[in-house]
Order: sequence, then C-alpha cells, then structure tokens
Amino acid sequence: MADKNSPKIAVLLPCYNEEGAIGAVVDAFNKYLPQAEIYVYDNNSTDNTADEAMKAGAIVRHEKYQGKGNVVRRMFRDIDADYYVMADGDGTYDAKDAAEMIALAMQGSDMVVGKRIDTEDEKIYRPGHVFGNHFITFIAGLFFGKGFNDILSGYRVFSKKFVKTFPAITGGFEVETELTIYALTLKMNVAEYDTLYYARKGETSSKLRTYRDGIKILWVMVRLFKDYKPLLLFTIVAAILGVIFLMFFIPVYLEYRSSGLVPRFPTFVASIFVLMLSMVSFFTGLILDSMARSNLTNIMQKFNIYESTKK
Repeated sequence: MADKNSPKIAVLLPCYNEEGAIGAVVDAFNKYLPQAEIYVYDNNSTDNTADEAMKAGAIVRHEKYQGKGNVVRRMFRDIDADYYVMADGDGTYDAKDAAEMIALAMQGSDMVVGKRIDTEDEKIYRPGHVFGNHFITFIAGLFFGKGFNDILSGYRVFSKKFVKTFPAITGGFEVETELTIYALTLKMNVAEYDTLYYARKGETSSKLRTYRDGIKILWVMVRLFKDYKPLLLFTIVAAILGVIFLMFFIPVYLEYRSSGLVPRFPTFVASIFVLMLSMVSFFTGLILDSMARSNLTNIMQKFNIYESTKK
C-alpha cells in the first residue's frame, strides 16, 4: 500500500497490437513501481492486447482515433498524477530504470528522456532508425537548441505541469519530437537517463516506418518552427527571396546602366514581384512572432499556477 503522502505516479502505455508483450511489460512496471497505477490505452488493436493487459492488472482504456499522438493527447488529458512514466507496450524499454528517472524528475526536471543505449545488435536498433534519430536530433538542436541526444525515445518521465500544459497537435509517431521541441522552446529543466534498448517481446512488430514517419517528423519540425519561432523562419524565407531578387535584378540594372534600356522587362517585373514577396514574408514573421509570444506567455502562466499549487 502506497503512502498517502507519497507522490502519485501513473505509468502510461499506448498500445496497438502488442499481444504477447504487453502482459510482461505491465508485470515489470508492477514489480519496479508497485506504488504506481498502470494505464494501458488500446488504440484499436485487432488482437488480445486489451485482455492481456487487464489480466496483468493494468487499467485498460481505449482511444478510437488512430495514432500514438492521439493516444498521448487523451492520456495526458484524462489521467491525474504527480509524475507520469510513458513507455511503449512492446517490452523494448527497461522498467527497472523508471524509479531513477522519476527521482530525476523529483529533483526538478520537467521531462526525463530515456536515452537508448546501443545493445550492439543491429536487428534490435536498426541502422536506418539510428541514422534517422541522429539526423533529426541534429536538426532539432540546430533550430531549437541542443538539449537531448535521443529525441525520438518513447521512454519518458514527466512532471504534472508539463503534462497539463502540453499543447499536443500531432497524431502519430511525431509526438516524441513535439514533446522535445516543446521542452526546448520553453527552456524547461530536462534530463536524460541512459537505458538499454531490448528486442521486442512476443510476435509483435514495429509500427514505425522509417522513411514515411521520418518525413512526417521533419514536416512537424517545420510546423513547430513556424509556431514557436515564426520571425526566424520567415526572415530566412525573406532572405532567400532577397537573394533571388538580386539574381534577377542586377543583370537588368547593369544593362540599363550601360545602354539606358530595359530589354528584359519581364525579368525586371519578376524581380520586383520577388522583392515584394520577400517583404511580405518578413512582415508576416513579425506579426506571427507577436502572436507566438502571447501564446507562450499564456503557457508560462499555466506553469506558474502549477508551481504555486505545488508549493
């Protein structure tokens, strides 16, 4: 029986067709976090995932909208706890590390990411996934600041204020990227914890598609870059358009200086049009930047509410 004064911990396991694995995962978290409530959110599985999880002692709920991001949104909205442990239902993450990750969160980290350690078995952590993870992590660090070495890890611990203020917008596997960028943008206290990455249990198969989901993740990064740093994004676009303008305009201008004529008038018109687009892009960035700052201010106010409530 957990101490009534101890923090309330919830383990969140989004699942789709994890029969043969989810039971062992629930057992492992029951063993290493006996004080926690374990929730399995079944995402339209066509096998016995829900029954297996229920037999293992998990609280089973259902999310009809397909996609991990949709499941995470529902879990964060529905469940109330002080700390949240999120992992996959396929048995690839080590449940015994959860207690140490929670300890880091209790020391002040709003999100602790389980950094996957190479098990030296390429069949477990496929080379394509490793390269994609490193590339996306590099791009995220370039745009939002370096804070993590494994932004696609599905093993995480969150504080309550993180969960209850997270504005989830993605529907699929892009959610891990969104979680990371949200933390970096708001300059939260974050941490990583090294954890072994194991082979999937049972006969389950990976739902991640390297190229398709990789493209989706990159597109989400562009969208979030627009949402969180619109001035920088649209200034970059304006600068590119400005260079194109100069490429069109300078030859026409040089011809005009030498002959007093504008023989390539369509090129001149095109250059002026590109210049106008560049100016529109810059001022669009200014307007959206004001809106983004207002939105971030509202989020930080929600953070302060949770901080004062905790104190």
